[in-house]
Amino acid sequence: MNYELDIYGVFVPSALVCLVAAYGVSAAVRHILRRSGAVRWIWHPALFNFAVFVCLFGVAVYLSSEFM
Repeated sequence: MNYELDIYGVFVPSALVCLVAAYGVSAAVRHILRRSGAVRWIWHPALFNFAVFVCLFGVAVYLSSEFM
């Protein structure tokens, strides 16, 4: 994960791209869980949301290192 993306002359670190992707997927998962009513069964929703975000960030970093 030692690469940078060049977006119109601005170098963006790969970790930032992975963070944005993980946040987007995490927001979608949060919305789905809220709409389905599954949040009622979660003991600490904020901690669960953070754990899901961290797991998705790890998956994004792993996949970016595999394909880049």
